[in-house]
Amino acid sequence: MALILHSSNTNKNAFKALIAAEYTGVKVELVKDFQMGVSNKTPEFLKMNPIGKVPVLETPEGPVFESNAIARYVAKLKPDNPLFGSSLIEYAHIEQWSDFSATEIDGSIGRWLYPRLGYSVHLPLAEEAAVAALKRALEALNTHLASNTYLVGHSVTLADIVMTCNLSIGFKMIMTKAFTKEFPHVERYFWTMVKQPNFCKILGEVKQAESVPPPPSKKPAQPKESAKPKKEEPKKEAKKEEAKPKEEVEEEEAPKPKPKNPLDLLPPSKMILDEWKRLYSNTKTNFREVAIKGFWDMYDPEGYSLWFCDYKYNDENTVSFVTLNKVGGFLQRMDLARKYAFGKMLVIGSQPPFKVKGLWLFRGKEIPKFVMDEVYDMELYDWKEADISDEAQKERVNQMIEDHEPFEGEELLDAKCFK
Repeated sequence: MALILHSSNTNKNAFKALIAAEYTGVKVELVKDFQMGVSNKTPEFLKMNPIGKVPVLETPEGPVFESNAIARYVAKLKPDNPLFGSSLIEYAHIEQWSDFSATEIDGSIGRWLYPRLGYSVHLPLAEEAAVAALKRALEALNTHLASNTYLVGHSVTLADIVMTCNLSIGFKMIMTKAFTKEFPHVERYFWTMVKQPNFCKILGEVKQAESVPPPPSKKPAQPKESAKPKKEEPKKEAKKEEAKPKEEVEEEEAPKPKPKNPLDLLPPSKMILDEWKRLYSNTKTNFREVAIKGFWDMYDPEGYSLWFCDYKYNDENTVSFVTLNKVGGFLQRMDLARKYAFGKMLVIGSQPPFKVKGLWLFRGKEIPKFVMDEVYDMELYDWKEADISDEAQKERVNQMIEDHEPFEGEELLDAKCFK
């Protein structure tokens, strides 16, 4: 019995198995004239997968559903298949990136795209969360790909097949160039993958979306006509009925005020953050006497707090440009806090491993919860509130603000400011 794949020929989840089959050298046949919504509702199909989801692979040993499981089955048909890597740790990383692709990439793309295609209710707040989650995942992927051609090892693995297929629907349907340009290493990786002969044979020519699909329009219900209209009443009724839907649409489309950020509800502070940022940016000479003195004159310990952060995994910072990209990505994701924060990030050392340390000024007496929740990098650092009654810690704050070198006895590779 041949391997038969029940799916349409446009399903990116089916593509995973078909590309794996090309690399493995096995034949997988697509069911002819498969109709989504019809073919997957038959008793025969539901016997293979009771919830009716596609794809499903028919094998001599029985059916297999879930696309990643199908792709693994196909690849396992070849003993010692390089698609599974060359060691146990490579195999674990392949599984890691496959799971990441499903939960972080594919899931977030779906929550952004499918409501806009009308498959589920379009909710602006839910979309905003989906896009933020997708950006966070793509930034993590971008950082990894900054120093890697493939996800694992030095050749195509099953992780690349799964990731590329999941990315493909995003690139083709909703992730425009304006969106993906923030992730140059992801772009390079994706276009490299889809041009590989075995990928190209299944995916064909891939073109990037030029625009984001608009959400489904909400049309007001049309008024029903009266079965026995009176002579003069229809026109009056028509006017009344026309006016009502128009008002409803205007009310529906009127933007709702965004909920206030809790930090905006704090008591007023004598420290005006924008004034400090201007002083910092405009001070070119006598920095200690002008900017540092000005900072402490402005600083309000009741309305603001100072925090040191130290990267937990400095031993991994063995490549300078990767370390700098990592810090740059962190600052990019902190953009949501720009109104409420000022930060300095130092990359320290003339030789690897490089140390990453930071100083942050936040509005409020603690690190804002929305920052901790939304910026995943926060978990990669140890955070400690600065005790400015301790002269040593206060001097450390001064040195981090002014990019003092040497810093704690070492050279500065780079210093980045968030303002």
